[in-house]
Amino acid sequence: MTTADILEAWNAHLSQSRRRSPHTVRAYAATAARLLHTLPAPQSWESLARLDAGTLRTHLAERRADGLGNVSAARELSALKTFIAFAREQSGDHDGNGDLGRPRLRGPRVKKGLPRPITPDEAVNLAETVADDASQPWIAARDRAVLLLLYGAGMRIAEALALPASVLPLGETIMITGKGGRQRVLPLLPIVRAGVEDYIRQCPWPLAKDHPLFRGAKGGPLAQGMVQRAVARARTYLGLPATATPHALRHSFATHLLSAGADLRSLQELLGHASLSSTQIYTKVDAAILLDVYRNAHPRA
Repeated sequence: MTTADILEAWNAHLSQSRRRSPHTVRAYAATAARLLHTLPAPQSWESLARLDAGTLRTHLAERRADGLGNVSAARELSALKTFIAFAREQSGDHDGNGDLGRPRLRGPRVKKGLPRPITPDEAVNLAETVADDASQPWIAARDRAVLLLLYGAGMRIAEALALPASVLPLGETIMITGKGGRQRVLPLLPIVRAGVEDYIRQCPWPLAKDHPLFRGAKGGPLAQGMVQRAVARARTYLGLPATATPHALRHSFATHLLSAGADLRSLQELLGHASLSSTQIYTKVDAAILLDVYRNAHPRA
């Protein structure tokens, strides 16, 4: 059996049996391919089924040496465990060590501290992991689109879920109604528009103008609790703190913009704050991040 045969079977399992999104299939296939290319040939389902925690630990150590961060390493470990569980099923061995035949290996620890915004890498990984965990491809696309709106446009979760289908087709900006009935115009990044349009293409429910844009599994409006629970599961997989909530994505949007040079008045407009004092909290957050970097990097700190 060749590496190409193994990857073809793995891709088919993910896309057909597990009904994962094309993005997830690509990511999981790339993770498996990296592992396979480090192993001696020839390979078989039986040899893959016998891989242990030590082999995975060595492989991940090499990936970390190449610059892989904690959150990405946790995500890659999860994909590798799933791949090996599949190999054991294919080999007929259902008695491997660990849950569901997966090797016992903990993901990297994420340092705990004061609540703070998550990094851009963590925000993207959170959205992708929520999508990976979804039960159907269209639900994966929906959840990813919602989280992209929170991080990419700074929406509150209530604002995103209140969007009517009449906002379609999307342009470079979108007008939303926030707290107190205040309206504001938000720019939409290409990746955000693409995420929402991917959901629209897959949504099985008709999106009439007077209906909500984001729909639940049974066709009704998508509830906040569904998104919050999906994010809670994903942050556990990734080893993120409990502060990594849907609202933290909006918080991160603001902090990262401020770090990139946005002025407070512009940020106030984007966030829909009635008072500038509500926006000024992000100057303290940004200062805290800079101080943390200084303490960790400066030789005389």
